[in-house]
Amino acid sequence: MQYEVELKFPLDDPAPILTKLDEIGAVRESTVIQRDMYFAHPQRDFAETDEALRIRCIGEQNRITYKGPVVDSQTKTRHEIELSFSDGQETARQLGQLLEALSFCPVRAVNKQRTSFTLTWNSRPIEIALDEVDGLGTFLEIETIAEESDRDDARDCILDVAARLNLEHAERRSYLCQLLARKD
Repeated sequence: MQYEVELKFPLDDPAPILTKLDEIGAVRESTVIQRDMYFAHPQRDFAETDEALRIRCIGEQNRITYKGPVVDSQTKTRHEIELSFSDGQETARQLGQLLEALSFCPVRAVNKQRTSFTLTWNSRPIEIALDEVDGLGTFLEIETIAEESDRDDARDCILDVAARLNLEHAERRSYLCQLLARKD
């Protein structure tokens, strides 16, 4: 079973972090626009179970993702299943309709511009994302994928990268939860 192990930090100013990413050898990859549409389960409250189901569109590319409950108190570690499906906005719209026909309800879209970086830290591949989230601001995510047997090593690696970047006060709530909590 694969787990996503991540930490996310709000940033007032991304410039110092970009400098530190360069200093530690992070390689800038690409900048893309992502649109995530989240769905509520018809018989259980994902807000209570800390699960998520989303359709992600990156340009013409589409993915559907299930995220299980968080299983770690220091990082946001959770079981993740992500599958690509046919390209195109119409295909993503049709999958959304299929989910709705099965009584899943659309909750909200989360739109962001993501600049990706890659880094190898302690022999582990790390993905770093600088996210400009519509309605929320700027965040830095540090993430790796782990198997059950190396979740603790993955967590320690993510915590080490965050410390090296002098990042504190991780935001454990998803972008969706933060947007839903806003009163404006």
